Amino acid sequence: MQDDDSAVEQLGIVIETNDPERVWNAFRLGITAVEDGHDVSVFLLGAGVESEEITHDTFDVRDRMTAFVDAGGDLEACGTCLDLRNEEGSDYCPMSTMQDLLEIVTESDRVLTIG
Repeated sequence: MQDDDSAVEQLGIVIETNDPERVWNAFRLGITAVEDGHDVSVFLLGAGVESEEITHDTFDVRDRMTAFVDAGGDLEACGTCLDLRNEEGSDYCPMSTMQDLLEIVTESDRVLTIG
């Protein structure tokens, strides 16, 4: 158990995959952390920017993404990675920059990368 001085208040999650189960679990973790009182930011990078388009019978990624944002989580996507795929950001997942990712990485108490 952590003492108050080392408690994780801000959690950053970088998703670099479009694997349905991995992305689904990343958002489940994000939802759990937000509901537990943590500030959580998810940044989609590389193939991760394809997350919003994932369709799978078992792993409803879109539903978990929506639940994460609705719970109060922050969701951003790499603008360059979206451009490379001829995609745009959305209301739930706006286009962001490396500066935004740097802010998440430097301001978070912990950063997880799921790839």
